[in-house]
Amino acid sequence: MRADVDADAEANAGAAGEADATEADAAETSDSVERALDAFRAGDPVCVHDFADREGETDIVYPAGAVDEAAVAHMRNDAGGLICVAVSDAVGDAFDLPFLADALDHPAVDDDPDYDDRSSFSLPVNHRDTFTGITDADRAKTIVEVANAAGRVREDPTGYGPEDFAADFRAPGHVHVLRGDRDGLAGRTGHTELGLAMAEAVGAAPAAVVCEMLDDETGDALSPADAAAYAARRDIPYVEGAALVEALK
Repeated sequence: MRADVDADAEANAGAAGEADATEADAAETSDSVERALDAFRAGDPVCVHDFADREGETDIVYPAGAVDEAAVAHMRNDAGGLICVAVSDAVGDAFDLPFLADALDHPAVDDDPDYDDRSSFSLPVNHRDTFTGITDADRAKTIVEVANAAGRVREDPTGYGPEDFAADFRAPGHVHVLRGDRDGLAGRTGHTELGLAMAEAVGAAPAAVVCEMLDDETGDALSPADAAAYAARRDIPYVEGAALVEALK
């Protein structure tokens, strides 16, 4: 066989191999999204890595309405970051929740993080039926009741307002509320918006709990490889933020 024919055959084989690899990667990405959504639909956690050029962190994410004491203990022990509950922008408006940086009048306020244009933090709250607010039971109560209130807003945007929120919750508290971007994933691609997009995709209340995974040895954010390995050991879906953005934007 002539050398030019050999070269053409090798090139064609290489192209076919690349196409097969691309298709395999696409299938794996689609499968990871479906596994994540199936878990969320069932009230189970998902490990979500945002982007290497953003926070570069993996969060354990739950649908807020499914959180119980065991879920809070899971995040506290296996993640170790700040346990926050994210609500959609529409819910934040209904609650009349400010961004924390706008509500504080102090020279230390500087809402210009390196990883984004701004943070999502709103008020830290406790449900009024809690005691100190920090126990697993207290935090679970606060989180679930935020989800319930968010669900009421989804059903009737004018049926639950700031006075209702103030009757149910007090600030300061031990669960930080996060406000999602008005444009969702089109406006911001943080864990706040990724969690809320999953909640919307499965028909859950517009509220999601996020908690950063930290490395016990270094104290830094857990690497994506280690987070994926943890997820595999615990049979928890692991998904990349880019895959969620592509599927849910």
